[in-house]
Amino acid sequence: MLNVKDRGNLIAQFPEEDFAKKGLGAVFREKIRVTEFRDTPPEYQELVTRLLTIQADCEIGSAHIYGAKWLLRAPTADDMHQLSRMISEEVDHFRKFNRLLKEISADGMQLLRKESSERFLDALKVSELPTWSDVTAFSFLIDRVGKYQLEEFLDSSFLPLNEAALLPVIISEESQHVAYGQSKMMDLCADPKGRAEAQQALNRWYPLALDMFGRSSSRRCWRYLEWGLKRRTNAEARRDYIEEVNPQIAAMGLEIPDETAGRKYM
Repeated sequence: MLNVKDRGNLIAQFPEEDFAKKGLGAVFREKIRVTEFRDTPPEYQELVTRLLTIQADCEIGSAHIYGAKWLLRAPTADDMHQLSRMISEEVDHFRKFNRLLKEISADGMQLLRKESSERFLDALKVSELPTWSDVTAFSFLIDRVGKYQLEEFLDSSFLPLNEAALLPVIISEESQHVAYGQSKMMDLCADPKGRAEAQQALNRWYPLALDMFGRSSSRRCWRYLEWGLKRRTNAEARRDYIEEVNPQIAAMGLEIPDETAGRKYM
């Protein structure tokens, strides 16, 4: 039986279209501890480091966006309190992913004060949310993508991601962010003026949310799958997202934006 390093080297040799033909199964099934990380092939190390770095960047990037303008300008004290809680949780999510980076001899501390224009994902490259309706749409749409991305890591081949106190807690908190955004969007839709504002914000953030899943043709996506680091292709995850969020948009009385309009990554 091949050990972790040998089996990993064998997987790394094959392009995704040849993977099934070699009889290796759907994914790399070993569970890699931190102590074994440096024994894995370079491709696995690069993918894990990239995955953790981008997730850490998204978490701290969201905290910056929420806090830049609205923390003390939200409509009510309850909204201020909720935003402060969401910012605190996003910072804590960053801390947790950065701890994993440090355990594999990487460090995401430079992400803390990174310029918004230099973030990995376009949805996080804005310096602030211009209107309150943008805050609600960001929570409703963008944090929902964040939840989807986190769910991709469940039962990961990188064992530290499977800690009971990590993903279940973060996913639960992100779900609460989504629920808050949805509730506030519904509040906006209670009158014609608010509904118009909600529709405008939805139209701005919907294409950015879909683009967060990446290109459907991404080769790196297949490597994540083969190494057991993700569970769905970019296209599959995006389609699941659309099937979940579109009925919720329609239930608010809002028009579902064109799935192809304003898109960068198809």
